[in-house]
Amino acid sequence: MKFIIGIGGVTNGGKTTLTNRLLKALPNCCVVHQDDFFKKPDQIEVGEDGFRQWDVITALDMEAMVNTVKGWQENPVKFARSHGVSLSPEVEEAGSVEKGIHILIVEGFLIYNYKPLIDVYDKCFYISIPYEECKRRRSTRTYTVPDPPGLFDGHVWPMYLKHRKEMEDNSYVDGMTSKEDIYNKVYETINNSLLNSL
Repeated sequence: MKFIIGIGGVTNGGKTTLTNRLLKALPNCCVVHQDDFFKKPDQIEVGEDGFRQWDVITALDMEAMVNTVKGWQENPVKFARSHGVSLSPEVEEAGSVEKGIHILIVEGFLIYNYKPLIDVYDKCFYISIPYEECKRRRSTRTYTVPDPPGLFDGHVWPMYLKHRKEMEDNSYVDGMTSKEDIYNKVYETINNSLLNSL
């Protein structure tokens, strides 16, 4: 059985932290991080606000991301092996997709804003945190391309609010609860979904 989980949400909301925990706990689990598909800085447009438009879908090579997800869909065993993911003994012995559960986590801030990806998810989660906490967390992070002054208020947060409206149908997760509570809630929901799918 193949099962695709979407973990989306605001920048610095805890998506990667949750994803990394789930990767360790779920069997035959792979991940596609949307951040791996950013275009090169010189390919990112400068908007009317004067900032490079990192927080829009055109800043990402979404075609490559979709092709990566399709590669997993076609052969999750081969995908896992090529990405150094350990498979369960039953899957290793069979060497087949028909045996066991195969899980893909698609993680990113705009994973629900690109039509070709919308229908691939079996379960969706959306992590949200308030403005003040998001700004505080973002200020503690170091990025390859540093945030220029005013980027958060002038571009990042307004783009988040715009894109959030497109994600109304997803399961919201309160990013202000403890990491442990977030993990437990999401893990339990995934397990229940997997059991109901068998």
